[in-house]
Amino acid sequence: MTLFLYSAAFLLDLILGDPHHWPHPIRWIGNSISWLQQRIRAVCHSESALYVGGAVLWLVIVGATWLVTWAVISGLSAVNIWLGRLVELWLAYTILAGRCLSDAAMDVYRALDSGSLEESRRQLSYIVGRDTSQLNQTQITRGVVETVAENTVDGVIAPLFYLFLGGVPLAMAYKAINTLDSMVGYKNEKYKAIGCVSARIDDLANLIPARLSWLLFTGAAALMRLNVRNAFRIGWRDRYQHKSPNCGWSEATVAGALGVRLGGPNSYFGELVEKPWIGDEQREINQQDIKLTIRLMFIASAIALMLFSIVYWMFH
Repeated sequence: MTLFLYSAAFLLDLILGDPHHWPHPIRWIGNSISWLQQRIRAVCHSESALYVGGAVLWLVIVGATWLVTWAVISGLSAVNIWLGRLVELWLAYTILAGRCLSDAAMDVYRALDSGSLEESRRQLSYIVGRDTSQLNQTQITRGVVETVAENTVDGVIAPLFYLFLGGVPLAMAYKAINTLDSMVGYKNEKYKAIGCVSARIDDLANLIPARLSWLLFTGAAALMRLNVRNAFRIGWRDRYQHKSPNCGWSEATVAGALGVRLGGPNSYFGELVEKPWIGDEQREINQQDIKLTIRLMFIASAIALMLFSIVYWMFH
């Protein structure tokens, strides 16, 4: 039943995505983080106090997320097993974000295809943290490819990994960890203290899924008849050419599969950040690479689902 439930959740994400008018647990987690962060900042004024407050923020949000998820599923299952299963399926579906990532990337693609740089920059600004106001077509395309490659890990591969490892409560706790990092895990003046714990634990949580993405994207490249040797080689060679210990694995593998170069300097919050290049520029990146990267994401995700299902079946 578990394998069927998680496979159904994967298919629901592919079909439905994330309709904005539907209730979504991740939004509730985000609202809780905003509310609690404000209260912590109201009482923690020194840098050392904010470090402690950041640890409290992490413990309360992640702990409450796991506990509430477990309690809801257990409580409803005690009333009616099928009601419990239905809610478990819905929660598992909301944890996955492949279709949502694809839709956001295609919004940028369509804007580029229409020839509107302004609209392309605006759509890209919704999914990246960098300043998009002065980007050209090549830089916009690179930003989309990087975002899809990077977020395949925390949007699909890692949630699936934690689903099979510890069920919906653990996977939802992972999403709380990931949401905390995306909201407070910055190294700038405002967040470096309160977000330190969230950023560090997010790195730990993605350690195994990120490294699996190297092999999963290489497998996807093989099925798509892209440059498999390059994907494997550059995925390993450039895995640490990124400020994050995890993001380089997926980005480098995709760069190798496509034969393009990713990374490079970008502007974040008005400050130019020098970043190393990832991959070899065998050709110039173009907007069709957005579609290729989306296909790589879906195929790598399907391989992950299959492999995790096999391992789960072997040990249960």
